[in-house]
Amino acid sequence: MRVSGLFLSTQREIPADAEIPSHQLMLRAGLIRKEASGIYSFMPLGFRVYRKVENIIREEMDKAGAQELIMPALLPAEAYKASGRWDRFGPEMFRLHDRGGRDFCLGPTHEESFTEAVRDNIRSYKQLPVTLYQIQHKYRDEKRPRFGVMRSREFVMKDAYSFDCDEEGLDKSYNIMYDAYRKIFDRMGLDYTIVDADSGAMGGSGSQEFMVKSDVGEDGICYCGKCGYAANEEKAATCAPAPSEEEMKDIEKILTPDAKTIEELVSFLGTTPDNFVKTILYNADGRIVAVMVRGDREINETKLVNLLGANELELAAFDDVEQITGAKVGFAGPVDLKKKIEVIADIEVASMRNFIVGANETDYHFKNVNIGRDFTPDTVADIRSAVEGDLCPKCKEGTLSLARGIEVGHIFKLGTKYSKALGCIYLDKEGKENNMIMGCYGIGVSRTMAAVIEQHHDDDGIIWPEGIAPYQVIIIPTKTNDETIMNLAEDLYSKFTEAGAEVLIDDRNERPGVKFKDADLIGIPMRITVGRAAGEGKVEVKFRNSSDVSEVEASEALRMAGF
Repeated sequence: MRVSGLFLSTQREIPADAEIPSHQLMLRAGLIRKEASGIYSFMPLGFRVYRKVENIIREEMDKAGAQELIMPALLPAEAYKASGRWDRFGPEMFRLHDRGGRDFCLGPTHEESFTEAVRDNIRSYKQLPVTLYQIQHKYRDEKRPRFGVMRSREFVMKDAYSFDCDEEGLDKSYNIMYDAYRKIFDRMGLDYTIVDADSGAMGGSGSQEFMVKSDVGEDGICYCGKCGYAANEEKAATCAPAPSEEEMKDIEKILTPDAKTIEELVSFLGTTPDNFVKTILYNADGRIVAVMVRGDREINETKLVNLLGANELELAAFDDVEQITGAKVGFAGPVDLKKKIEVIADIEVASMRNFIVGANETDYHFKNVNIGRDFTPDTVADIRSAVEGDLCPKCKEGTLSLARGIEVGHIFKLGTKYSKALGCIYLDKEGKENNMIMGCYGIGVSRTMAAVIEQHHDDDGIIWPEGIAPYQVIIIPTKTNDETIMNLAEDLYSKFTEAGAEVLIDDRNERPGVKFKDADLIGIPMRITVGRAAGEGKVEVKFRNSSDVSEVEASEALRMAGF
């Protein structure tokens, strides 16, 4: 391809609304174009990368025995209502009506559609197992689209679904996909970690994420360097500490004027945050609950949602807090609160003695409060977020470290969640009906592109791994009006093309520096400069991932490129 005819527009300046390197570079390199918040077009160079990522995924899925199909993006509501996800997805689901008033959505994911397809076409155990997949556009009305294609409202995803007779079969299908995913991300040159994860709105039991390590990742990773345990921060378990042996003291009400927050209380009382227990009221699907964690901890809302089985969770309104507690916000506490609403305490709170809580009276707190004597929670559960230095919940010897990551793949053991709801059954050897056992396996195609850039870039631009680069080689003649230079450049271009290489020739009448900057920005792995030594049949070769420049015979450049 000749750069003079390439539909490409590069930018020198960083776009004002681009916050992270991948977003900045995808816009600057002309890979994508913003249509609206969270909605992007892929330009020719970007689409070439997209197709290569897609093809790596397709090749490994096919090798793993999965069969590709395509489902519609516009889906009727009935199956989602039957599975319970019409409500569970909440405001993220794009809902619409046809002219007849029938409910539809733009597919956020396709468990229901695949389940119905298998239900309608498979009846016997002899037809199982089967794994089906598609590469399809998904739609989610993100509250805050950000980071370009990393978190967008329209995105491309590979989703696959396995159907088996039993748990043993599911384990086998799951492991096959696990291995396929490792091959996919290895081929893309990604440094990734596999972590235990929360299944969220997808449901199911076992769940693991493939996380690309990155400082700009939206997800937190908790890991133990001793035993290898790794989990998404939404999923990472915490250990119950040994119960305090401190002797119980008499409860005492203390005046704490205008001290509502833990920071204000610490300053006012001259103590430390770990002596407090904060009580926060939540609205879970219209039900108000009180949730307690130590003063220096944070409530893990994903764990709380799963514990409550809630579709939507939000902080209780100020009016509700004041009506239930009888005090302004900031003074809620568990004493006598159980008579009004459900009280949930973190496992760490259950081990504490003589802690400080709100007194359900404005400007007052209780100190020396103890579970069992002063109040008894309805539920004690692991509901806090893990922190750096926590004891590893797996080996109970190492401690947890925290890192940031980008989720590029997620695999689930769904079990019978969807097959039971949608009547996806098979007949066993005895002719008895059984629910099929399902697995779900997703990869974000567009997100993976961004993740590769996050790990493979420098100050000059993108450094594509060769397997997904838009072109493998770029030939840059330094002077397009020099016959000797252009003859050698064109000859090289012809030979690379004949050898089957994906090659660009920058035949624009531009200064060499402009061409070099564009080549580095778009990240072509190999750059061949045809310049002052063209009369001797020599060229300069530079690889994008190295600062070294070699002057070689033109024929040697072909060999160095692997042709």
